[in-house]
Amino acid sequence: MSRIRETFARLQAEGRVALMPYLTVGFPERESTLELVPALETAGASLFELGVPFSDPLADGATIQRSTQRALQNGITLADCIDTTARLRERGVRAPLLLMGYFNPLLRFGIERACRELAAAGGDGWIIPDMPPEESAELQAAATKHGLDMIMFVAPTTPEQRIAEIAARASGFIYVVSLTGVTGERQSMAANLGEVLQRVRRHTDLPLVVGFGISRPEHVAEVARLADGAIVGSALLAHLEQLPPDRLVPGAVAFVQQLLGS
Repeated sequence: MSRIRETFARLQAEGRVALMPYLTVGFPERESTLELVPALETAGASLFELGVPFSDPLADGATIQRSTQRALQNGITLADCIDTTARLRERGVRAPLLLMGYFNPLLRFGIERACRELAAAGGDGWIIPDMPPEESAELQAAATKHGLDMIMFVAPTTPEQRIAEIAARASGFIYVVSLTGVTGERQSMAANLGEVLQRVRRHTDLPLVVGFGISRPEHVAEVARLADGAIVGSALLAHLEQLPPDRLVPGAVAFVQQLLGS
């Protein structure tokens, strides 16, 4: 059983929703991720989406763009993100670790090499928002070969037939985009989220994890009633931006605990 499947099975048995923080590797400082992930796992986070910095993050809003720029200034590359994954495992992190990034850096690095090295580092899969399913065969084959999951996206505007096609290719979980537009904090969840999730559920038994706009405890509670997991990115990064260096880790822990109502 994969680490991702085992995590969701355990959480389901415990009646808990998965909280999946998004952290840009190398933000705010080059080594920050190595301190944040273990602390947030202890605080209750179940999986981690580790962002690979890229100069043109087309699915991301201003907050993640700023974090990406800072990480690039700190010299972070895809190789560093894979190395960070390995170092987190060395520090005892047991939660699933997925790299979220855009296809250009991965293609330049080499698809087979990237999958081989991520698996060896203890990574669990890829989240590639600018890769349509029709163009994913090479990466999927390499990921499967090395025991990695390929996370696919479904949006509120995705037609029924395409949902079925995406679900047939996906593994690990389905990333359900809660609204149209880019990442960023929102005041409330989309009114039709339940309907979107029902449409996706008709085509898959994989866990459904909701992202984009989740920023408050009530958002996480709402997702917990409807889906298997919630991703929080921009709200967490915006909070980290405001913290002095000596308060970074405890401030992040308090934020995650607040989201979980603990």
